[in-house]
Amino acid sequence: MTPRPASTVVIVRETVEGVQTLLLRRNSTLSFEGGAWVFPGGKVDACDYPAGYETLDDPESDYRAAINAGIRETREEAGLQIAPDHLIHIAHWTTPMGLPRRYATWFFLCPLHDDVDIVVDDNEILDYQWLSPAAALQANSAGSIRLPIPTAHTLKTMLPYNGLAALCEAMRTADIHVFPENSDYYKPF
Repeated sequence: MTPRPASTVVIVRETVEGVQTLLLRRNSTLSFEGGAWVFPGGKVDACDYPAGYETLDDPESDYRAAINAGIRETREEAGLQIAPDHLIHIAHWTTPMGLPRRYATWFFLCPLHDDVDIVVDDNEILDYQWLSPAAALQANSAGSIRLPIPTAHTLKTMLPYNGLAALCEAMRTADIHVFPENSDYYKPF
Protein backbone atom coordinates (compact mmCIF):
# COMPACT_ATOMS: atom_id res chain seq x y z
CA MET A 1 0.00 0.00 0.00
CA THR A 2 1.40 3.39 -1.00
CA PRO A 3 1.52 5.78 1.96
CA ARG A 4 -0.57 8.93 1.82
CA PRO A 5 1.25 12.25 2.20
CA ALA A 6 0.76 13.91 5.58
CA SER A 7 2.11 16.76 7.66
CA THR A 8 2.83 17.30 11.35
CA VAL A 9 3.65 20.54 13.17
CA VAL A 10 5.64 20.49 16.40
CA ILE A 11 4.44 23.66 18.14
CA VAL A 12 6.97 24.87 20.72
CA ARG A 13 7.13 27.78 23.15
CA GLU A 14 9.47 28.99 25.85
CA THR A 15 8.33 29.32 29.46
CA VAL A 16 10.15 30.04 32.72
CA GLU A 17 10.50 26.25 33.09
CA GLY A 18 12.03 25.90 29.61
CA VAL A 19 10.78 24.70 26.23
CA GLN A 20 7.32 23.17 26.05
CA THR A 21 5.48 21.53 23.18
CA LEU A 22 1.79 21.29 22.41
CA LEU A 23 0.36 17.77 22.52
CA LEU A 24 -3.17 16.91 21.42
CA ARG A 25 -5.16 13.84 22.51
CA ARG A 26 -6.75 12.05 19.58
CA ASN A 27 -10.25 10.67 19.98
CA SER A 28 -9.97 7.00 20.98
CA THR A 29 -12.56 6.08 18.32
CA LEU A 30 -10.17 7.04 15.50
CA SER A 31 -8.66 4.10 13.64
CA PHE A 32 -5.17 5.62 13.34
CA GLU A 33 -3.48 6.33 16.70
CA GLY A 34 -6.81 6.69 18.52
CA GLY A 35 -6.24 7.89 22.10
CA ALA A 36 -2.61 8.86 21.45
CA TRP A 37 -1.09 12.24 22.30
CA VAL A 38 0.28 13.78 19.13
CA PHE A 39 1.44 17.00 17.52
CA PRO A 40 -1.13 18.76 15.30
CA GLY A 41 -1.27 17.31 11.82
CA GLY A 42 -2.98 15.10 9.31
CA LYS A 43 -3.15 14.01 5.71
CA VAL A 44 -2.36 16.29 2.78
CA ASP A 45 -5.54 17.04 0.82
CA ALA A 46 -5.77 18.02 -2.85
CA CYS A 47 -6.63 21.59 -1.78
CA ASP A 48 -3.21 21.85 -0.08
CA TYR A 49 -1.30 21.64 -3.38
CA PRO A 50 -0.37 24.77 -5.29
CA ALA A 51 -2.83 25.36 -8.15
CA GLY A 52 -2.11 23.10 -11.11
CA TYR A 53 0.20 20.73 -9.18
CA GLU A 54 -2.36 18.38 -7.57
CA THR A 55 -1.47 15.39 -9.74
CA LEU A 56 2.19 16.05 -10.57
CA ASP A 57 5.04 14.10 -9.03
CA ASP A 58 7.01 17.19 -8.08
CA PRO A 59 9.09 17.34 -4.86
CA GLU A 60 8.68 21.10 -4.47
CA SER A 61 4.88 21.01 -4.83
CA ASP A 62 4.77 18.07 -2.39
CA TYR A 63 6.77 20.13 0.11
CA ARG A 64 4.53 23.20 -0.37
CA ALA A 65 1.44 21.01 0.03
CA ALA A 66 2.85 19.58 3.27
CA ILE A 67 3.38 23.10 4.60
CA ASN A 68 -0.18 24.08 3.64
CA ALA A 69 -1.59 20.90 5.20
CA GLY A 70 0.33 21.50 8.43
CA ILE A 71 -1.03 25.05 8.64
CA ARG A 72 -4.58 23.88 7.87
CA GLU A 73 -4.49 20.95 10.31
CA THR A 74 -3.04 23.12 13.10
CA ARG A 75 -5.91 25.58 12.61
CA GLU A 76 -8.54 22.81 12.48
CA GLU A 77 -7.25 20.78 15.43
CA ALA A 78 -5.91 23.46 17.79
CA GLY A 79 -7.43 26.73 16.60
CA LEU A 80 -3.98 28.20 15.91
CA GLN A 81 -3.06 30.29 12.90
CA ILE A 82 0.62 29.81 12.05
CA ALA A 83 2.70 31.29 9.25
CA PRO A 84 4.55 29.24 6.63
CA ASP A 85 7.79 31.16 7.14
CA HIS A 86 7.86 30.05 10.80
CA LEU A 87 8.01 26.35 9.89
CA ILE A 88 11.35 24.55 10.12
CA HIS A 89 11.49 21.21 8.29
CA ILE A 90 13.00 18.68 10.72
CA ALA A 91 11.97 15.15 9.68
CA HIS A 92 10.09 12.84 7.35
CA TRP A 93 8.57 9.58 8.63
CA THR A 94 6.98 6.82 6.55
CA THR A 95 4.71 4.34 8.30
CA PRO A 96 6.18 0.81 7.96
CA MET A 97 4.67 -1.81 5.64
CA GLY A 98 2.02 -4.11 7.08
CA LEU A 99 0.01 -1.51 8.97
CA PRO A 100 -3.61 -0.83 7.94
CA ARG A 101 -2.89 2.85 7.22
CA ARG A 102 0.36 4.28 5.95
CA TYR A 103 1.51 7.88 5.77
CA ALA A 104 4.58 9.65 4.43
CA THR A 105 4.70 12.51 6.92
CA TRP A 106 6.64 15.75 6.81
CA PHE A 107 7.53 17.07 10.29
CA PHE A 108 7.93 20.81 10.89
CA LEU A 109 8.94 22.69 14.03
CA CYS A 110 7.01 25.93 14.68
CA PRO A 111 8.13 28.28 17.47
CA LEU A 112 5.55 30.52 19.14
CA HIS A 113 6.65 33.78 20.70
CA ASP A 114 3.26 35.01 21.95
CA ASP A 115 0.67 33.54 24.29
CA VAL A 116 -2.07 31.74 22.40
CA ASP A 117 -5.43 30.18 23.15
CA ILE A 118 -5.81 26.56 22.12
CA VAL A 119 -9.25 25.51 20.91
CA VAL A 120 -9.57 21.80 20.12
CA ASP A 121 -12.20 20.64 17.65
CA ASP A 122 -13.89 18.24 20.16
CA ASN A 123 -14.25 15.71 17.37
CA GLU A 124 -10.91 14.37 16.22
CA ILE A 125 -9.04 16.10 19.07
CA LEU A 126 -10.49 15.98 22.59
CA ASP A 127 -7.86 17.59 24.81
CA TYR A 128 -4.49 19.32 24.83
CA GLN A 129 -1.59 20.01 27.14
CA TRP A 130 1.71 21.87 27.06
CA LEU A 131 4.57 19.69 28.30
CA SER A 132 8.32 19.83 28.27
CA PRO A 133 9.83 17.08 26.11
CA ALA A 134 11.19 15.40 29.26
CA ALA A 135 7.80 15.49 31.02
CA ALA A 136 6.01 14.09 27.96
CA LEU A 137 8.51 11.24 27.63
CA GLN A 138 8.28 10.50 31.36
CA ALA A 139 4.46 10.42 31.19
CA ASN A 140 4.69 8.05 28.21
CA SER A 141 7.10 5.76 30.11
CA ALA A 142 4.79 5.81 33.15
CA GLY A 143 1.80 4.90 30.96
CA SER A 144 -0.23 8.01 31.76
CA ILE A 145 -0.13 9.08 28.10
CA ARG A 146 0.65 7.20 24.89
CA LEU A 147 2.99 8.73 22.33
CA PRO A 148 3.43 7.32 18.82
CA ILE A 149 7.04 6.36 18.01
CA PRO A 150 7.71 9.39 15.72
CA THR A 151 6.35 11.75 18.39
CA ALA A 152 8.52 10.21 21.12
CA HIS A 153 11.59 10.27 18.86
CA THR A 154 11.02 13.94 18.02
CA LEU A 155 10.68 14.80 21.71
CA LYS A 156 13.96 12.97 22.45
CA THR A 157 15.77 15.08 19.84
CA MET A 158 14.57 18.20 21.68
CA LEU A 159 15.91 17.18 25.12
CA PRO A 160 19.38 18.80 24.88
CA TYR A 161 17.99 22.31 24.29
CA ASN A 162 17.03 24.58 27.18
CA GLY A 163 15.88 27.56 25.17
CA LEU A 164 13.70 28.13 22.15
CA ALA A 165 16.37 30.02 20.21
CA ALA A 166 18.93 27.24 20.67
CA LEU A 167 16.37 24.57 19.71
CA CYS A 168 15.33 26.39 16.54
CA GLU A 169 18.90 27.13 15.47
CA ALA A 170 19.92 23.50 16.01
CA MET A 171 16.92 22.21 14.05
CA ARG A 172 17.53 24.66 11.19
CA THR A 173 21.09 23.39 10.75
CA ALA A 174 20.58 19.68 11.50
CA ASP A 175 20.16 17.03 8.83
CA ILE A 176 16.54 16.08 8.12
CA HIS A 177 15.74 12.86 9.99
CA VAL A 178 14.35 10.42 7.41
CA PHE A 179 12.73 7.14 8.50
CA PRO A 180 13.31 4.69 7.10
CA GLU A 181 16.68 5.92 5.93
CA ASN A 182 16.72 6.40 2.14
CA SER A 183 12.91 6.23 1.99
CA ASP A 184 11.47 6.17 -1.51
CA TYR A 185 8.73 8.51 -0.27
CA TYR A 186 10.99 11.38 0.80
CA LYS A 187 12.08 13.53 -2.12
CA PRO A 188 13.95 16.65 -1.06
CA PHE A 189 14.09 19.46 -3.57
